[in-house]
Amino acid sequence: MSALHVSGTVLPDGEPRDLWLVDGRISVEPVPGAETLSTGGFLVPGLVDAHCHPGIAPEGPVPVDVAIEQAETDRAAGTLLIRDCGLPIDVRPLQERADLPTIIRCGRHLALPKRYVPGLAIELDDPELLPEAVAEQARDGDGWVKLVGDWIDRGAGDLAPLWPQDVLTEAIRVAHDLGARVTAHVFGEAALPGLIDAGIDCLEHGTALDPDQLAQLARREVALVPTLINIENFPGIADKAGKYPTYAAHMRALHAGVGDMVSAAVEAGVRVFAGTDAGGMVAHGLIADEVEALHRAGMSREQALASASWAAREWLGHPGIENGAPADLIVYAADPREDLAVLRHPEHIVLGGVVFA
Repeated sequence: MSALHVSGTVLPDGEPRDLWLVDGRISVEPVPGAETLSTGGFLVPGLVDAHCHPGIAPEGPVPVDVAIEQAETDRAAGTLLIRDCGLPIDVRPLQERADLPTIIRCGRHLALPKRYVPGLAIELDDPELLPEAVAEQARDGDGWVKLVGDWIDRGAGDLAPLWPQDVLTEAIRVAHDLGARVTAHVFGEAALPGLIDAGIDCLEHGTALDPDQLAQLARREVALVPTLINIENFPGIADKAGKYPTYAAHMRALHAGVGDMVSAAVEAGVRVFAGTDAGGMVAHGLIADEVEALHRAGMSREQALASASWAAREWLGHPGIENGAPADLIVYAADPREDLAVLRHPEHIVLGGVVFA
């Protein structure tokens, strides 16, 4: 493989550096004859979408060839690392392709019958089966398991938890014993205490988190992926829920308060990361929209960028721009820490040392 040379201001340290990209890796040692790709720009570790679903469309699961197209769309936006956060299809064929973003598989969503989006989750007939199902997903995945923590209970007419506390606690213990972390979909208030007390590692959405719970998350180093651009769908969901007025009002209230919640999370020291929830009601390739939404909700520009780049990579166990790391980086003409709109206009997207325009 021919070598490439890039130079510019490397984030997050902000220092000008020369790098060589050879055999898919970053090197700080000069490589004679390397072709210069770019000079004088800003070099950012490949962007991260920490809640993304290549394999899901609004109508449900999609074939692998469509999932590949979705991943290509994410790559074109600069997303080079994806935590899939639950998929109904096997995306190992995508993982085998060097031209697609790295994917961290979370396995299948785990839910109860009629308590999640039809066709997406493994639906357990008995809540007591959760620990066994978590063990299976932990063994089959890439270090993460995804639970559905709450969903509308049509009998109650509102959001409600899915799992008994003792079962939830045992399931998370089983995952931890197998070296996996557990995350959970959760919108409302009722499921949050149980998930936090059970030892959850991450919360998806978390729209109803209160200040005391945010302090707990910070103290226990529980991450939050608020998926703000997906939360914008809540009013539309409420409009279609005429049979369930309590649920509809609840969803509107959660939507109205999510910005304040994220601002309070940042102030409390919670680790907040960018995730678009692409695949269902959100299109792929919108990581810049999520970063901008996090900034509007209270993150500084640099914090918002970090939540979708170097900080998220560290959290997920993947390196940024350093000697010997995979050559996954983006070149921007201007500093995205000063203007997040720069994220929409990459000069070069480099994945595994290969340049994608």
